[in-house]
Amino acid sequence: MPAARKRPHISSLVIEKFMTEGPKVLFDPKYTSTISLLLWSFEIVINLFVITRVPYTEIDWKAYMQEVGGFLNGTYDYTQLKGDTGPLVYPAGFVYVYSLLFYLTSHGQNIRFAQYIFLVFYLINFMLVARIYQKTMKCPPFVLVFMSLTSYRVHSLFVLRLFNDPLAMLVFYISLNCFIDKKWYLGSFFFSFAVSIKMNVLLFAPGLLVVYLVENGILQTLRNLLICAGLQVALAIPFLATNPQGYLIRSFDLGRQFFHKWTVNWRFLSVEMFADRRFHALLLAAHLTVLILFAAIRWRRNISSLFQLINPKTRWNCGVLSIQPDQLVTVLFTSNFIGMCFSRSLHYQFYIWYYHTIPHLLWSTKYSTPVRLLIFGVIELCWNTYPSTNISSLALHASHALLLIGLWRNNGCVLEPATIEEKPSKDD
Repeated sequence: MPAARKRPHISSLVIEKFMTEGPKVLFDPKYTSTISLLLWSFEIVINLFVITRVPYTEIDWKAYMQEVGGFLNGTYDYTQLKGDTGPLVYPAGFVYVYSLLFYLTSHGQNIRFAQYIFLVFYLINFMLVARIYQKTMKCPPFVLVFMSLTSYRVHSLFVLRLFNDPLAMLVFYISLNCFIDKKWYLGSFFFSFAVSIKMNVLLFAPGLLVVYLVENGILQTLRNLLICAGLQVALAIPFLATNPQGYLIRSFDLGRQFFHKWTVNWRFLSVEMFADRRFHALLLAAHLTVLILFAAIRWRRNISSLFQLINPKTRWNCGVLSIQPDQLVTVLFTSNFIGMCFSRSLHYQFYIWYYHTIPHLLWSTKYSTPVRLLIFGVIELCWNTYPSTNISSLALHASHALLLIGLWRNNGCVLEPATIEEKPSKDD
């Protein structure tokens, strides 16, 4: 009986395709999945090297374990949950996720095992992001190589710091993949769960609201919003039943002060101006203004077409367009990026909030490839300058401004019938 033929390894197949197809594998978006499979294999090796060779740095893990330890010991009053770094300031989903990690890691003591768990999280996150880029077909595959292999800080945030920011983004990318597949209810569930791990995911919400209305109409939008709100309430029931005011103040504290010494984007400001409430109000006003301008002029044709989305006489049961993956991703990533541009403070772990979105945003502009890579490189350099300096902070703002201007100047609006198939009314 002949011996069974041994199946070649995935990486061998990818290398063989590169040898036969030539450099176009790196430049043709249809090869995105091929390159991502090869990179995924490299990522296993890279992350194992980081875990075993680079010393773990304690920042928040111990405090996380103390915070959820109080919950597991029967404390449901959010104002009483705290760790060495201060009170618990994340929503209820964080408590449940890190409670599971608490048990899996011997009450948080087995840090090496926690690092391996976060290695799995990293690999899942990478494949989710790669699938988004494969679906949008906008960026050449070589961009994934830069995104995967160049950022030491992103690897560090997962396997050396064990922050909740990467977990929140991982769950967000699950939701985005669901939205791409038109699984709106499931996507809304995971989006809300991501928010419950860390509130930064709400920066995607303005773009998502416009997408909901464009694709589904008012009634379906309300159902999706109900799923989002319902999950938040369900997760918070033990805490709301004990001290509802304390839970809402602590877990959704929008006025929380940040320390100037950790800021990446506002280092060039004085401590007094950095903490000034008037400065915060100015940033919020600028954030809302730019969001409205993008929603009314770059995502829709004009302000009247934006208001048309909430006209119950015409759009109650049906949206106006069938949105394609590229348009969906562009709107959500832009919404989040605008929030990053006008953030009161960006700390080093916040890089993960938009790192994997940067290539898509850059290739949504009309800049040349060298300019795109230069902007990406400067952003990466700024986030890897520790501690931040006046120059690195100014350079980060300049890079953000160039990217934002590039997104604004891109011809045409994202959600317009001229570029997307018109969605028929259910009454037709």
